[in-house]
Amino acid sequence: MGGVMGIPVLILWALKLCALGMTAFALVHAIRQRPDAFTAVDKLTKPVWVGILVVSMLVLLIPGTSVVGLLGIAAVVASGVYLADVRPKVDEIQRGPRW
Repeated sequence: MGGVMGIPVLILWALKLCALGMTAFALVHAIRQRPDAFTAVDKLTKPVWVGILVVSMLVLLIPGTSVVGLLGIAAVVASGVYLADVRPKVDEIQRGPRW
């Protein structure tokens, strides 16, 4: 019976690792961008996004917090919003449109 109970734990552990990787990628991307690129695409400023992503990373690193808990979901949503909405526009403004 112990093996069956370990499967959900492994799934949650894998989800947490994916969430940490996603947030780390978003945080590194946000840190490396120019501050004026964020305001040029009418998004929050760079320090605000870096702060949001740092808090998301800290929430995910707290021992005992689950990715499917309230704080974990908020952290994943914040990282997802950055990666899906802000990152493409910031990249486009810096590199130009792709043809």
